[in-house]
Amino acid sequence: MDDLLREFLTETFESLDVVDVELVKFEQDPNNAAILSNIFRLVHTIKGTCGFLGLPRLEALAHAAETLMGKYRDGAEVTGDGVTLILHTLDRIKIILGELEATEAEPVGDDSDLIEQLEACSLVAEAGPTQADANAAEAPVEAPIEAPIEVAPLARELKPGEVSLEDLERAFQEAEGPDDFVAAVAEVEAPAAPAPKPASTPAAVAKSEEAAPRESAVANQSIRVNVDTLEELMTMVSELVLTRNQLLEMVRRLDDSEFKVPLQRLSNVTAELQEAVMKTRMQPIGNAWQKLPRIIRDLSNDLGKKIELNMVGADTELDRQVLDLIKDPLTHMVRNSADHGLEMPEARLAAGKPETGTINLRAFHEGGHIIIEISDDGHGLNTARIREKVIENGLATAAELDEKTDQQIHKYIFAAGFSTAAAVTNVSGRGVGMDVVRTNIELIGGHIDLLSVAGKGTTFTIKIPLTLAIVSSLIVESGAQKFAIPQLAVVELVRAKADSDARIEKINDTPVLRLRSKLLPLVYLDELLLLDKRRKPDAEGNLPPSTAQRPEAFVIVSQVGSAQFGIVVDTVFDTEEIVVKPSGSMLRDITMFSGNTILGDGSVIMIIDPNGIAQCVSREVAAQLEDVAETDALNLDGEQTSLLIFRAGGGEPKAVPLSLVTRLEEVTIDDIEMSDHKPVVQYRGKLMPLQKVSPDQQMKASGRQPILVFTDEGRSMGLLVDEIVDVIDARLDMDITSDTPGMLGSAIVREKATEIIDVGHFLTLAFEDWFARADNVRGEAAKAKRVLLVDDSPFFRNMLAPLLNAAGYKVTTAQDPHDAFRLRDAGARFDVIVSDIEMPGMDGFDFAQAVKGDAAWGATPIVAMSSRTSREDIARGHAVGFTDYVAKTDRDGLIDVLRATLQSEGAAA
Repeated sequence: MDDLLREFLTETFESLDVVDVELVKFEQDPNNAAILSNIFRLVHTIKGTCGFLGLPRLEALAHAAETLMGKYRDGAEVTGDGVTLILHTLDRIKIILGELEATEAEPVGDDSDLIEQLEACSLVAEAGPTQADANAAEAPVEAPIEAPIEVAPLARELKPGEVSLEDLERAFQEAEGPDDFVAAVAEVEAPAAPAPKPASTPAAVAKSEEAAPRESAVANQSIRVNVDTLEELMTMVSELVLTRNQLLEMVRRLDDSEFKVPLQRLSNVTAELQEAVMKTRMQPIGNAWQKLPRIIRDLSNDLGKKIELNMVGADTELDRQVLDLIKDPLTHMVRNSADHGLEMPEARLAAGKPETGTINLRAFHEGGHIIIEISDDGHGLNTARIREKVIENGLATAAELDEKTDQQIHKYIFAAGFSTAAAVTNVSGRGVGMDVVRTNIELIGGHIDLLSVAGKGTTFTIKIPLTLAIVSSLIVESGAQKFAIPQLAVVELVRAKADSDARIEKINDTPVLRLRSKLLPLVYLDELLLLDKRRKPDAEGNLPPSTAQRPEAFVIVSQVGSAQFGIVVDTVFDTEEIVVKPSGSMLRDITMFSGNTILGDGSVIMIIDPNGIAQCVSREVAAQLEDVAETDALNLDGEQTSLLIFRAGGGEPKAVPLSLVTRLEEVTIDDIEMSDHKPVVQYRGKLMPLQKVSPDQQMKASGRQPILVFTDEGRSMGLLVDEIVDVIDARLDMDITSDTPGMLGSAIVREKATEIIDVGHFLTLAFEDWFARADNVRGEAAKAKRVLLVDDSPFFRNMLAPLLNAAGYKVTTAQDPHDAFRLRDAGARFDVIVSDIEMPGMDGFDFAQAVKGDAAWGATPIVAMSSRTSREDIARGHAVGFTDYVAKTDRDGLIDVLRATLQSEGAAA
């Protein structure tokens, strides 16, 4: 394909996507001169470029659309029919461009139907009042010459209907405006041979510089790269990662090697290169949302509903491969919200709602995932209707449904072929949709959940990984073979023993794990893969024991959708960054594997797909699994806290809230270095300081040292421990407070006195500016007052919630105001609300105003917690309804403010 044609197609498709979005905005805001100017410029540029390339059909369509846009620019009244006509024209142009791309020639066809309608609409618009004089100054007349400026450097033989650069320059200098310029070009015939490139006159240079948009400097810094080139680059980086892993494995087996230092440097450079290449694959999720405003606009007309679409977090980036896989599910869910979720305007008014329904689309990062929320303020799911269809389709009996909550019943909409639509329409009702959405999301390691409240609306929450190319995995062994399990699917790792609290039992011949007073369905990996049948006898003729026959085993607690189950293996080795390679054609039908990879020792192993494992679990176990996995979503009491039990610097056990621990790692003693007389280790391309729990604690003399890693906003600290004991759920009731630095106090955990450490103390030893202050929190009795903690930072939520629990409060956390209001709609009530200020979407100030105007929560005191503590911020906080204002890092101050706030409400904290 000719380079000029390829560039034209790329630019035009991008411009048309922008025009699609801008037209919908313009229809809603017809007085916005900036939007109109941008649309007119883009359409005019498309028309002008078509003329240069000899594409008369495209030029005629673009010219007719431009004429109508010109009437709107001159002040004519904008009508919905006119905008619809322009959108139809853009659709026709896209069709022609598709043919042009396929055949490299403009297809033959007649567009007089559209052109006549556009011309008629232009005549009607011309009859209205104009504001040409007022708008003339706002429209940059030189904008359309972008196309000839871009074409100018290309020297090739001119064809009939084309013009030379010399003629373009002369036409440009003589033209008084964009229309004159294009008309002059059309009258010029192309010469038989290319004209030599003339020297630019000062006047022409001045005009060209004046016409160039300000963004051109930025645009010139970017280049277009073929997607195949990026994929090839990613493949080469993946091979480099594999080679790096092999070299590291070889050096680990050597006590002392001169290659150790340069290999460590190579490892860091490889990690940086991998990160840089991954960035080239990252695209804003807004690219998947680009067509949604147009879709909602068309649906609004088709359904007779008034719909407003709000999109937050469009600049959130994720892997292009993942982006491509979620485009269709997102589109389907937004269409569903418009069709099924929102009521007709008259029904909304009768229910006391505004006649315009709202669909909110929000995306944000959380850990190694992207969270996408699609919510509407419609009537919510019809639980009774879903029950009828479930029974009608034989998915469950009435007695079984009576034992389920509304939220469990709602999840049947994800069943294959399930639909409650009364009739089949162009929008929905075919019984194909939400099951496909869930399948596509789970295929990429994602998870979808929903929450629906009658009369309030429905929210779908999608959790998907950032990338699929290189993933962190847990290397395990079962049946004398190694496998990789992606860490995204691993909730926790449990060592099961017959005499421990975490033990494997059998219920109706089904193995389950009794884990923290819950039963978790299990599947033995060697039995599932038939490896237990292939055991070979030893020299004495004895068969090695299968996993089920061993006195102890490792259970990989995995999550698929909303359900959890355990995969039982013989041995767990380590975590490793692996490169995912597709399975061979002979293995692709085996759903239990998602691909294969090469380990550092050169061995090829299969990657376990937890989704496929879940599908292989029997129906009875799957039903039990669903029941076991369902927990109280609100968990309002906050009495149970997951604690990591360990030993460090003595025999007595110590505990830390598990939610604060980012990773459990083991580092080689030889890798620990000294910096400023303090131990550090190179961790993920950065230096991570190591801290002792007590001054007399000794590191191991050789081998591998266990550490707890705490991470927030790119900084990590490692806490040295002697032994990891267990993870348990327990009440965090401290009987004794402590004045020892680094200790909050002591509590009875599993009938043993256990020290609860103050993580904040060790964080500030590693980085003095981690918090503004690092004093110990000395909690006072709060008489079981309920506290709602609203903060978009998982780290601060996990930091403050256990501390407030330790102070005697019953804490519930919410990741943002929308999450908080879902608790309100479910009937939750609190004695005090603590809210961050700087949050995406709705900030703390707007949240406080909404709370004070709410019938359910209006009387609840609300405390602001923020790093913004200027006099103006505090004054604004009090103005919108905050009862008090405390610095985010002042933990003692927060306890004091809560006590004082509750006392002022008539009850001592």
